[in-house]
Amino acid sequence: GRRIRLLKGLPATSTVEENSAAGVSVYNFNVTVSPLASGGLAILPTIVNSNPLTEAFDIESKGGLEYRVVTTGNPVLDYETMPKSFDLQIFVEDTTGRTDLNILTIQVTDKNEHPVFRGNMAIQTVMIYILEGRPPERIYQVDAADPENAKLKYSPLPATVPFLIRESGAIFSTKEFDYEKDPHCYFLNVTVTDPDGLNSTQTVNINIININDERPYFTTKQRIYRIPEEQNPGTIVANITAKDPDDEDSPSRLFYSIQPSDRHFYINPATGVLQVTGRIDRDALPLRLHPNISLIVRVEDSPSSGHASEMEITIIVDDINDNPPECNPSAFRKEANENTTPGTFLVDLRNYCKDIDVDPSNNQFSFTGLSGFGSNNFALESTVSGRLVVTGTIDLEKPANPGVEVYTLTVRVQDIAHPNYSSKYPFYISFDIIYIYIRIKPVNEFFPVFSNLSYVFSVSEITKVGSSIGRVHAIDKDWPPNVISYSIVAGAGTRDYTDIFWISPTKGDVRILARLDYETTQKHIFTVQASDQGKSTTTSVTVNVLEVNDEEPVCSPNFFSLQIPVSLAVGTNINGFRIECQDRDSDPRSFRYFINEGNENSHFIFSPSAGSNTSRLILASRFDYESGLDTNWIYSLHVHITDDNLVSARDKTAHLIKTGTVTLSIRVIPNPTTATTTTPGFTVVTKRENLYSPSAWYVPFVITLGSLLLLGLLGYLGLLLLTRLRTRCRPAGRAHGTPLVNAPEKKKPRKEVVVTMTKLNTVFDGEARDPVTGRIYEFNTRSGARRWKQSNEPLQPMLAMQVTSSATDNSGQGTERAEALSKKEPSEKRKELTPATKPAAKPSAGPSETPGQAGLRLQKKKEESEDRGLSSLA
Repeated sequence: GRRIRLLKGLPATSTVEENSAAGVSVYNFNVTVSPLASGGLAILPTIVNSNPLTEAFDIESKGGLEYRVVTTGNPVLDYETMPKSFDLQIFVEDTTGRTDLNILTIQVTDKNEHPVFRGNMAIQTVMIYILEGRPPERIYQVDAADPENAKLKYSPLPATVPFLIRESGAIFSTKEFDYEKDPHCYFLNVTVTDPDGLNSTQTVNINIININDERPYFTTKQRIYRIPEEQNPGTIVANITAKDPDDEDSPSRLFYSIQPSDRHFYINPATGVLQVTGRIDRDALPLRLHPNISLIVRVEDSPSSGHASEMEITIIVDDINDNPPECNPSAFRKEANENTTPGTFLVDLRNYCKDIDVDPSNNQFSFTGLSGFGSNNFALESTVSGRLVVTGTIDLEKPANPGVEVYTLTVRVQDIAHPNYSSKYPFYISFDIIYIYIRIKPVNEFFPVFSNLSYVFSVSEITKVGSSIGRVHAIDKDWPPNVISYSIVAGAGTRDYTDIFWISPTKGDVRILARLDYETTQKHIFTVQASDQGKSTTTSVTVNVLEVNDEEPVCSPNFFSLQIPVSLAVGTNINGFRIECQDRDSDPRSFRYFINEGNENSHFIFSPSAGSNTSRLILASRFDYESGLDTNWIYSLHVHITDDNLVSARDKTAHLIKTGTVTLSIRVIPNPTTATTTTPGFTVVTKRENLYSPSAWYVPFVITLGSLLLLGLLGYLGLLLLTRLRTRCRPAGRAHGTPLVNAPEKKKPRKEVVVTMTKLNTVFDGEARDPVTGRIYEFNTRSGARRWKQSNEPLQPMLAMQVTSSATDNSGQGTERAEALSKKEPSEKRKELTPATKPAAKPSAGPSETPGQAGLRLQKKKEESEDRGLSSLA
């Protein structure tokens, strides 16, 4: 459509005041419509564009075709911050399609506005907090501005507040605030005014903040408290209170403590209630000496780094009667002799009892209630002293005291004051019991009494040593019966034995220590004493020794060597030999003689064979070596002599028979077959000496072994020495042909010695007891030889050495004695030859040798062995 002016009054220019409210009319204009536009306007006047773009304006209809431009208030026009001019393009169209577009220029005019606050004060009430105790200082900076940038003026209301505002808008405090004294809050009205008098006011709320700057103080005035000892844990002693000025009227939040902590008390940290927490014993150290307990109670207004105050309180602990009397020991053991005088003091109980309560009114006690078996014999001197004395006479031997040795008494010890044990000993009895054991010591009043006035025992003389022969017995009327000991005090020995009898110290059994001998002593009388460690009594004991055939026949000689020719006539008393026997307990007619062994072919008999104490050795039959009937040239006869000749055959089974023994060695000398040209002289030397006992077999063995070891060592050393000499020294003698060893000189004729050894039995005709070991030994009264006596042990043989020496010179005169020969040849004299080591002559061996010829042959062999030894040494 063609453009036609439809807007009347446009274009145009108009003004509007800044900060205009919404709906303020800015400009009025009309719209002209074509007559052809019967329908009016198709498009109402509209702001289609603005420069600069804004929505601060709008078009309103005033009615009809009149319109106005008004402010919308969004945004509010501001001269200082917004554009000062706006070009609005207004468009309109009628119903015929005609349009019009014009510009309305609106200029914004300036207006004097109220100052405005900026920042927090522009949107809310500012809350300012000031710590009490702070010095005067700037507390806030007010931010305000004048839209026209005019200079503003600040002022506080009311003027009496302790604050000031400087020209810069800074708010300062003018004093140091104390929360406990000054108001806690101030309302300050801050007014800002521009030069035209326009102002704005805003309120500032200033709060004073309370800080912990005050010490709490105790409101409890009491400082000394008293409590009894032994209070139960949790018992309240005091209620300590305090206040903190910082808390004003509100409840204080304080913290209580004990500095340093105490094991007896505890304070509630929140409430200040002081309670008992541990046992408080007034009777134990240190409270026994110092009953006051001082505590430092501390109160703080903060668990840490706060203000605190301290207060000292004293708690006095009072003693109560909480300890019963105690006795140590609670059991007494006393002794009193029987028949003790009444009134004798035994024990003072107070020395052993005590009450540990501190207060004298609580530690007094008494002794009452003496009771127990036999308490009627005792009494307490008083209930306070506690001294126990004897009141009755006690005799253990009387029927009223049937052997009672110990009396058990009880005494009750208890507090005099009313006890208070419930807290300490809820189940404790208010007294202690003392046990008194009184032992009545018996007095040795009576002597022991033997059951018999004297004792007589009959004992066989062959009773074994150590056997009991009887018993003595004594009693003691003392109660309890004393232990009686028995001893022999006199008469229990003889000349040979110090002690023949022994008595058991406890039982009274009498035993023999040595062999009894009827033939020596028929009766022993000794004295036995019975003692009860204080008193003694004696009695006589008689021991009758009963005779028994216990002695063996003793014959002399008991060993003998004989030599008889083989042609000796039958019936001959051999060499006139006879034995003579004695028996201490038998008649000489009771002897019987018989050869027990060694009598081969019954060549020998004794005559008489019985009924006499002497008997001769008779050759009963001739020897027959030629036919071989006899082969033994040496006979060893064992002759038995018994003492039963007078005993009937009926009684022999029950009668004790003793046997003596004699040993004979008989050598049969054969007839010589060659005649000797010379008649050699001979000397017989008989030497008797004791042999070693068979039990000492180790003596020659040890000597021989030691000698062999010594000889071996010497030989070894000599061999070493000879080897060293051969390696270092050359033999000089051989260089000249000189022999190393000189030729032996011609030996002189040696004398011929015949050595014969004959064993003889030593006759042990006495016996005695060794004082050291107590054993019995036998001895020979002539030679002094001894041996231990053993049952059924054969007598030990002795050596008899016969040396026959025959040495004749060319004239056949002169005989040297064996003693001179023994000095030259000691080794030959000591050489022992028994009949078993001699060469036995046999009929078939050739001509028999005479004793002289045999001796020459032995001597020759010995000289040859010596020559060989010298040759080997060379």
